Amino acid sequence: MKRQWLLFSQVVTVLVAIWFVVMTLKPEWIHQRASVATNGVTLIEAAPNTSGAPMPGSYSPAAKLASPAVVSIATTQVNAPANPLQNDPWFRFFYGDREDEAPQQGLGSGVIVSPEGYILTNNHVIEGAAEIQVTLSDSRRAIAQVIGADPDTDLAILRIDLERLPVITLGNSDTAQVGDRVLAIGNPFGVGQTVTSGIVSALGRNQLGINTFENFIQTDAAINPGNSGGALVDVNGNLIGINTAIFSRSGGSMGIGFAIPVSTARQVLEGIVRDGQVVRGWVGIEPMELTAELAETFGLPKQSEGVIVTGVLQNGPAANAGLRPGDLLRKVAGQPVKNVGELLTQIASLTPGKLAKLEVMRRNQTLTLDVTPAQRPKPKLQK
Repeated sequence: MKRQWLLFSQVVTVLVAIWFVVMTLKPEWIHQRASVATNGVTLIEAAPNTSGAPMPGSYSPAAKLASPAVVSIATTQVNAPANPLQNDPWFRFFYGDREDEAPQQGLGSGVIVSPEGYILTNNHVIEGAAEIQVTLSDSRRAIAQVIGADPDTDLAILRIDLERLPVITLGNSDTAQVGDRVLAIGNPFGVGQTVTSGIVSALGRNQLGINTFENFIQTDAAINPGNSGGALVDVNGNLIGINTAIFSRSGGSMGIGFAIPVSTARQVLEGIVRDGQVVRGWVGIEPMELTAELAETFGLPKQSEGVIVTGVLQNGPAANAGLRPGDLLRKVAGQPVKNVGELLTQIASLTPGKLAKLEVMRRNQTLTLDVTPAQRPKPKLQK
Protein backbone atom coordinates (compact mmCIF):
# COMPACT_ATOMS: atom_id res chain seq x y z
CA MET A 1 0.00 0.00 0.00
CA LYS A 2 2.81 2.37 0.86
CA ARG A 3 4.44 1.60 -2.49
CA GLN A 4 1.28 2.45 -4.42
CA TRP A 5 0.87 5.72 -2.52
CA LEU A 6 4.47 6.67 -3.28
CA LEU A 7 3.94 5.97 -6.99
CA PHE A 8 0.73 8.08 -7.00
CA SER A 9 2.45 11.02 -5.33
CA GLN A 10 5.31 10.92 -7.85
CA VAL A 11 2.87 10.93 -10.81
CA VAL A 12 0.99 13.90 -9.34
CA THR A 13 4.25 15.77 -8.80
CA VAL A 14 5.31 15.19 -12.41
CA LEU A 15 1.92 16.33 -13.75
CA VAL A 16 2.01 19.50 -11.62
CA ALA A 17 5.52 20.24 -12.87
CA ILE A 18 4.42 19.77 -16.50
CA TRP A 19 1.41 22.04 -15.91
CA PHE A 20 3.65 24.73 -14.37
CA VAL A 21 6.08 24.62 -17.33
CA VAL A 22 3.26 24.84 -19.87
CA MET A 23 1.61 27.73 -18.02
CA THR A 24 4.94 29.57 -18.00
CA LEU A 25 6.07 28.97 -21.59
CA LYS A 26 2.84 28.26 -23.53
CA PRO A 27 -0.12 29.66 -21.55
CA GLU A 28 -2.25 29.80 -24.71
CA TRP A 29 -2.34 25.98 -24.73
CA ILE A 30 -4.13 26.02 -21.38
CA HIS A 31 -6.34 29.05 -22.06
CA GLN A 32 -7.76 27.67 -25.30
CA ARG A 33 -10.96 25.82 -24.58
CA ALA A 34 -13.39 23.90 -26.71
CA SER A 35 -17.05 24.74 -26.57
CA VAL A 36 -19.80 22.80 -28.27
CA ALA A 37 -22.57 24.86 -29.83
CA THR A 38 -26.17 23.77 -29.71
CA ASN A 39 -26.01 22.73 -33.35
CA GLY A 40 -23.19 20.30 -32.62
CA VAL A 41 -20.33 22.40 -34.05
CA THR A 42 -17.18 22.39 -31.94
CA LEU A 43 -15.43 25.78 -31.71
CA ILE A 44 -12.11 26.79 -30.17
CA GLU A 45 -12.28 30.05 -28.22
CA ALA A 46 -9.38 32.23 -27.13
CA ALA A 47 -9.16 33.23 -23.52
CA PRO A 48 -10.50 36.74 -22.80
CA ASN A 49 -7.86 39.46 -22.44
CA THR A 50 -8.68 40.49 -18.90
CA SER A 51 -5.45 42.44 -18.40
CA GLY A 52 -6.35 45.11 -20.98
CA ALA A 53 -2.82 45.02 -22.40
CA PRO A 54 -2.48 45.77 -26.16
CA MET A 55 -1.84 42.92 -28.55
CA PRO A 56 1.79 42.30 -29.56
CA GLY A 57 2.82 44.73 -32.29
CA SER A 58 -0.22 46.96 -31.69
CA TYR A 59 -0.03 50.73 -32.23
CA SER A 60 -2.93 51.25 -29.85
CA PRO A 61 -0.84 53.15 -27.24
CA ALA A 62 0.36 55.66 -29.85
CA ALA A 63 -3.14 56.11 -31.25
CA LYS A 64 -4.67 56.60 -27.80
CA LEU A 65 -1.99 59.16 -26.93
CA ALA A 66 -2.30 61.27 -30.09
CA SER A 67 -5.94 60.90 -31.18
CA PRO A 68 -7.56 63.16 -28.53
CA ALA A 69 -5.53 66.14 -29.83
CA VAL A 70 -6.73 65.66 -33.43
CA VAL A 71 -9.89 67.62 -34.20
CA SER A 72 -12.42 67.75 -37.02
CA ILE A 73 -12.89 71.08 -38.79
CA ALA A 74 -16.10 72.08 -40.58
CA THR A 75 -16.13 75.32 -42.53
CA THR A 76 -18.91 77.38 -44.05
CA GLN A 77 -17.84 79.20 -47.18
CA VAL A 78 -19.00 82.71 -48.09
CA ASN A 79 -22.09 82.72 -50.29
CA ALA A 80 -21.63 83.37 -53.97
CA PRO A 81 -22.35 87.00 -54.92
CA ALA A 82 -25.91 87.67 -56.04
CA ASN A 83 -26.60 88.04 -59.75
CA PRO A 84 -26.77 91.78 -60.56
CA LEU A 85 -29.73 91.11 -62.88
CA GLN A 86 -31.75 89.42 -60.14
CA ASN A 87 -34.02 92.46 -59.76
CA ASP A 88 -34.46 92.98 -63.51
CA PRO A 89 -38.12 92.11 -64.37
CA TRP A 90 -37.20 90.69 -67.80
CA PHE A 91 -34.51 88.48 -66.21
CA ARG A 92 -37.05 87.24 -63.69
CA PHE A 93 -39.61 86.70 -66.47
CA PHE A 94 -37.28 84.37 -68.44
CA TYR A 95 -35.34 82.73 -65.59
CA GLY A 96 -37.74 83.01 -62.65
CA ASP A 97 -36.96 83.94 -59.07
CA ARG A 98 -33.70 82.36 -57.99
CA GLU A 99 -32.85 82.01 -54.35
CA ASP A 100 -29.32 82.62 -53.17
CA GLU A 101 -27.14 79.57 -53.35
CA ALA A 102 -26.76 77.64 -50.11
CA PRO A 103 -23.47 78.09 -48.26
CA GLN A 104 -20.82 75.56 -49.23
CA GLN A 105 -19.56 73.21 -46.56
CA GLY A 106 -15.97 72.06 -46.17
CA LEU A 107 -14.35 69.37 -44.06
CA GLY A 108 -10.84 68.91 -42.76
CA SER A 109 -8.79 68.12 -39.69
CA GLY A 110 -6.49 69.91 -37.29
CA VAL A 111 -4.11 69.27 -34.39
CA ILE A 112 -4.15 70.95 -30.98
CA VAL A 113 -0.53 71.87 -30.26
CA SER A 114 -0.85 74.18 -27.25
CA PRO A 115 -2.87 74.32 -24.01
CA GLU A 116 -3.75 77.91 -25.00
CA GLY A 117 -5.92 76.46 -27.76
CA TYR A 118 -3.70 76.89 -30.83
CA ILE A 119 -4.50 74.48 -33.66
CA LEU A 120 -2.37 73.66 -36.70
CA THR A 121 -4.18 72.89 -39.94
CA ASN A 122 -3.86 73.46 -43.69
CA ASN A 123 -4.52 76.85 -45.23
CA HIS A 124 -6.61 75.28 -47.98
CA VAL A 125 -8.93 73.80 -45.33
CA ILE A 126 -10.00 77.19 -43.93
CA GLU A 127 -9.32 79.53 -46.88
CA GLY A 128 -12.33 81.71 -47.65
CA ALA A 129 -14.33 80.37 -44.71
CA ALA A 130 -17.00 82.56 -43.12
CA GLU A 131 -17.22 80.33 -40.07
CA ILE A 132 -14.98 77.56 -38.74
CA GLN A 133 -16.33 75.01 -36.28
CA VAL A 134 -13.97 72.66 -34.45
CA THR A 135 -15.17 69.37 -32.97
CA LEU A 136 -13.00 67.57 -30.42
CA SER A 137 -12.78 63.81 -29.96
CA ASP A 138 -14.90 64.15 -26.78
CA SER A 139 -17.67 65.79 -28.87
CA ARG A 140 -17.08 69.30 -27.52
CA ARG A 141 -17.47 72.03 -30.15
CA ALA A 142 -16.19 75.57 -30.51
CA ILE A 143 -16.04 78.32 -33.12
CA ALA A 144 -12.39 78.88 -34.07
CA GLN A 145 -10.62 82.18 -34.65
CA VAL A 146 -8.08 82.44 -37.46
CA ILE A 147 -4.81 83.69 -35.96
CA GLY A 148 -2.92 83.68 -39.26
CA ALA A 149 -2.11 81.73 -42.39
CA ASP A 150 0.93 81.06 -44.53
CA PRO A 151 -0.10 80.12 -48.09
CA ASP A 152 3.55 79.52 -49.06
CA THR A 153 3.58 76.39 -46.88
CA ASP A 154 -0.20 75.80 -46.88
CA LEU A 155 -0.40 76.12 -43.10
CA ALA A 156 -2.86 78.02 -40.93
CA ILE A 157 -3.15 78.70 -37.20
CA LEU A 158 -6.54 78.61 -35.44
CA ARG A 159 -7.46 79.17 -31.81
CA ILE A 160 -10.34 77.94 -29.70
CA ASP A 161 -11.38 78.92 -26.19
CA LEU A 162 -12.02 75.71 -24.24
CA GLU A 163 -10.70 74.31 -20.98
CA ARG A 164 -8.77 71.07 -20.38
CA LEU A 165 -7.64 70.72 -23.97
CA PRO A 166 -5.75 67.57 -25.02
CA VAL A 167 -2.40 68.60 -26.48
CA ILE A 168 -0.20 66.53 -28.77
CA THR A 169 3.53 66.14 -28.12
CA LEU A 170 5.79 67.49 -30.87
CA GLY A 171 8.33 65.02 -32.23
CA ASN A 172 11.50 65.60 -34.22
CA SER A 173 10.85 65.30 -37.95
CA ASP A 174 14.53 65.94 -38.71
CA THR A 175 15.45 62.52 -37.29
CA ALA A 176 12.80 60.61 -39.25
CA GLN A 177 14.15 57.85 -41.48
CA VAL A 178 12.75 56.13 -44.55
CA GLY A 179 11.06 52.96 -43.33
CA ASP A 180 9.93 54.35 -39.96
CA ARG A 181 6.42 53.32 -38.93
CA VAL A 182 3.89 56.19 -38.82
CA LEU A 183 0.18 56.70 -38.17
CA ALA A 184 -2.10 59.15 -39.99
CA ILE A 185 -5.01 60.48 -37.91
CA GLY A 186 -7.83 62.58 -39.30
CA ASN A 187 -11.47 62.71 -40.39
CA PRO A 188 -11.58 61.30 -43.96
CA PHE A 189 -14.79 62.00 -45.89
CA GLY A 190 -16.40 63.14 -42.63
CA VAL A 191 -16.94 59.55 -41.42
CA GLY A 192 -15.29 60.28 -38.06
CA GLN A 193 -11.83 60.10 -36.59
CA THR A 194 -9.79 57.40 -38.33
CA VAL A 195 -6.30 56.01 -37.74
CA THR A 196 -4.30 54.43 -40.58
CA SER A 197 -0.77 53.06 -40.51
CA GLY A 198 2.15 52.95 -42.93
CA ILE A 199 5.80 53.88 -43.21
CA VAL A 200 7.84 56.90 -44.18
CA SER A 201 8.27 56.29 -47.92
CA ALA A 202 10.59 59.22 -48.69
CA LEU A 203 11.91 62.45 -47.21
CA GLY A 204 12.51 65.92 -48.62
CA ARG A 205 10.02 65.65 -51.48
CA ASN A 206 9.84 68.92 -53.43
CA GLN A 207 9.12 70.27 -56.90
CA LEU A 208 5.59 68.85 -56.67
CA GLY A 209 3.97 72.19 -57.48
CA ILE A 210 1.82 72.10 -54.32
CA ASN A 211 3.43 74.86 -52.24
CA THR A 212 6.05 77.54 -52.74
CA PHE A 213 8.28 75.96 -50.11
CA GLU A 214 8.20 72.16 -50.21
CA ASN A 215 9.99 69.67 -48.01
CA PHE A 216 7.39 66.93 -47.67
CA ILE A 217 7.44 63.66 -45.79
CA GLN A 218 6.02 61.02 -48.13
CA THR A 219 4.05 58.16 -46.58
CA ASP A 220 1.94 55.22 -47.71
CA ALA A 221 -0.42 55.54 -44.72
CA ALA A 222 -3.90 55.99 -46.18
CA ILE A 223 -4.74 59.71 -46.48
CA ASN A 224 -8.05 60.75 -48.05
CA PRO A 225 -10.05 63.96 -48.49
CA GLY A 226 -10.85 65.23 -45.01
CA ASN A 227 -7.48 64.12 -43.62
CA SER A 228 -5.94 67.46 -44.64
CA GLY A 229 -4.58 69.21 -41.56
CA GLY A 230 -4.54 66.01 -39.53
CA ALA A 231 -1.62 64.44 -37.70
CA LEU A 232 1.18 62.20 -38.89
CA VAL A 233 2.65 60.65 -35.73
CA ASP A 234 5.42 58.20 -34.91
CA VAL A 235 5.01 54.94 -32.98
CA ASN A 236 5.32 56.88 -29.72
CA GLY A 237 2.39 59.14 -30.60
CA ASN A 238 4.56 62.21 -31.22
CA LEU A 239 3.63 64.61 -34.02
CA ILE A 240 6.10 64.60 -36.92
CA GLY A 241 3.98 66.07 -39.71
CA ILE A 242 0.75 67.75 -40.84
CA ASN A 243 -1.01 65.72 -43.54
CA THR A 244 -1.51 67.92 -46.57
CA ALA A 245 -1.97 66.25 -49.94
CA ILE A 246 -2.19 62.99 -51.83
CA PHE A 247 -1.23 61.85 -55.28
CA SER A 248 -4.29 60.18 -56.75
CA ARG A 249 -5.93 59.44 -60.08
CA SER A 250 -9.23 58.52 -58.47
CA GLY A 251 -9.57 61.04 -55.65
CA GLY A 252 -8.89 58.39 -53.01
CA SER A 253 -5.73 57.06 -51.41
CA MET A 254 -3.25 55.33 -53.71
CA GLY A 255 -0.47 54.97 -51.16
CA ILE A 256 1.25 58.27 -51.92
CA GLY A 257 0.55 60.96 -49.34
CA PHE A 258 2.49 64.04 -48.28
CA ALA A 259 2.89 65.71 -44.89
CA ILE A 260 4.55 68.98 -43.90
CA PRO A 261 7.34 68.29 -41.36
CA VAL A 262 6.63 69.46 -37.83
CA SER A 263 9.86 71.50 -37.91
CA THR A 264 8.36 73.67 -40.66
CA ALA A 265 4.97 73.80 -38.94
CA ARG A 266 6.57 74.91 -35.68
CA GLN A 267 8.47 77.70 -37.43
CA VAL A 268 5.24 78.95 -39.02
CA LEU A 269 3.33 78.69 -35.73
CA GLU A 270 5.90 80.61 -33.71
CA GLY A 271 6.33 83.26 -36.41
CA ILE A 272 2.62 83.95 -36.77
CA VAL A 273 1.93 83.98 -33.03
CA ARG A 274 4.97 86.17 -32.26
CA ASP A 275 5.15 88.50 -35.27
CA GLY A 276 1.83 88.04 -37.02
CA GLN A 277 3.67 86.68 -40.06
CA VAL A 278 6.39 84.23 -41.05
CA VAL A 279 9.74 86.00 -41.45
CA ARG A 280 11.89 84.41 -44.15
CA GLY A 281 15.25 85.16 -45.68
CA TRP A 282 15.76 86.56 -49.19
CA VAL A 283 18.90 87.27 -51.21
CA GLY A 284 17.58 88.45 -54.58
CA ILE A 285 18.60 85.87 -57.18
CA GLU A 286 16.96 84.10 -60.10
CA PRO A 287 17.88 80.39 -59.98
CA MET A 288 17.51 77.68 -62.60
CA GLU A 289 18.06 73.93 -62.66
CA LEU A 290 21.52 72.98 -63.92
CA THR A 291 21.50 71.24 -67.30
CA ALA A 292 24.32 69.94 -69.46
CA GLU A 293 23.79 72.85 -71.87
CA LEU A 294 24.01 75.47 -69.11
CA ALA A 295 27.08 73.79 -67.63
CA GLU A 296 28.80 73.96 -71.01
CA THR A 297 27.71 77.58 -71.54
CA PHE A 298 29.19 78.76 -68.24
CA GLY A 299 32.26 76.53 -68.41
CA LEU A 300 31.31 74.28 -65.49
CA PRO A 301 32.31 70.60 -65.10
CA LYS A 302 29.69 68.22 -66.52
CA GLN A 303 29.28 66.32 -63.22
CA SER A 304 28.66 69.46 -61.17
CA GLU A 305 25.84 69.55 -58.60
CA GLY A 306 23.99 72.68 -57.57
CA VAL A 307 21.73 75.40 -58.94
CA ILE A 308 22.80 77.84 -61.61
CA VAL A 309 22.26 81.55 -60.93
CA THR A 310 20.86 83.17 -64.07
CA GLY A 311 20.06 86.57 -62.59
CA VAL A 312 21.11 88.74 -59.63
CA LEU A 313 19.05 91.70 -58.42
CA GLN A 314 21.05 94.90 -58.54
CA ASN A 315 21.97 96.18 -55.06
CA GLY A 316 20.34 93.11 -53.53
CA PRO A 317 21.96 91.01 -50.77
CA ALA A 318 23.41 88.49 -53.27
CA ALA A 319 24.82 91.23 -55.51
CA ASN A 320 26.41 92.97 -52.53
CA ALA A 321 27.99 89.64 -51.52
CA GLY A 322 29.62 89.31 -54.96
CA LEU A 323 27.36 86.67 -56.51
CA ARG A 324 27.24 86.84 -60.33
CA PRO A 325 25.06 85.36 -63.07
CA GLY A 326 26.57 82.06 -64.14
CA ASP A 327 27.74 81.11 -60.65
CA LEU A 328 26.85 77.58 -59.53
CA LEU A 329 25.36 77.78 -56.06
CA ARG A 330 26.31 74.57 -54.23
CA LYS A 331 25.76 75.21 -50.52
CA VAL A 332 23.73 77.59 -48.37
CA ALA A 333 24.85 77.93 -44.74
CA GLY A 334 26.74 74.66 -45.08
CA GLN A 335 23.77 72.72 -46.48
CA PRO A 336 24.13 71.30 -50.02
CA VAL A 337 21.51 72.22 -52.63
CA LYS A 338 20.60 69.97 -55.55
CA ASN A 339 17.61 71.73 -57.08
CA VAL A 340 15.69 75.00 -57.06
CA GLY A 341 13.16 73.75 -54.48
CA GLU A 342 15.87 72.97 -51.94
CA LEU A 343 17.57 76.30 -52.64
CA LEU A 344 14.40 78.34 -52.04
CA THR A 345 13.64 76.45 -48.83
CA GLN A 346 17.14 76.88 -47.44
CA ILE A 347 17.35 80.58 -48.30
CA ALA A 348 13.92 81.12 -46.74
CA SER A 349 15.14 79.49 -43.52
CA LEU A 350 17.95 82.05 -43.17
CA THR A 351 17.50 84.73 -40.52
CA PRO A 352 17.25 88.22 -42.04
CA GLY A 353 20.19 90.39 -40.98
CA LYS A 354 22.30 87.44 -39.86
CA LEU A 355 25.43 86.67 -41.88
CA ALA A 356 25.40 83.39 -43.85
CA LYS A 357 27.90 81.71 -46.14
CA LEU A 358 27.28 80.68 -49.74
CA GLU A 359 29.53 78.20 -51.50
CA VAL A 360 29.65 78.79 -55.26
CA MET A 361 31.63 77.50 -58.20
CA ARG A 362 32.72 80.07 -60.76
CA ARG A 363 34.25 78.36 -63.77
CA ASN A 364 36.59 75.87 -62.08
CA GLN A 365 37.11 77.91 -58.92
CA THR A 366 35.28 77.33 -55.62
CA LEU A 367 34.42 80.51 -53.69
CA THR A 368 32.84 81.19 -50.30
CA LEU A 369 30.77 84.37 -50.15
CA ASP A 370 29.36 86.11 -47.07
CA VAL A 371 25.79 87.26 -47.60
CA THR A 372 23.46 89.14 -45.25
CA PRO A 373 19.94 88.08 -46.22
CA ALA A 374 17.06 90.53 -46.10
CA GLN A 375 13.45 89.77 -45.25
CA ARG A 376 11.55 88.12 -48.06
CA PRO A 377 9.10 90.66 -49.51
CA LYS A 378 5.43 89.76 -49.63
CA PRO A 379 4.22 88.66 -53.07
CA LYS A 380 2.38 91.32 -55.00
CA LEU A 381 -1.33 90.71 -55.35
CA GLN A 382 -2.45 90.13 -58.92
CA LYS A 383 -5.39 92.12 -60.15
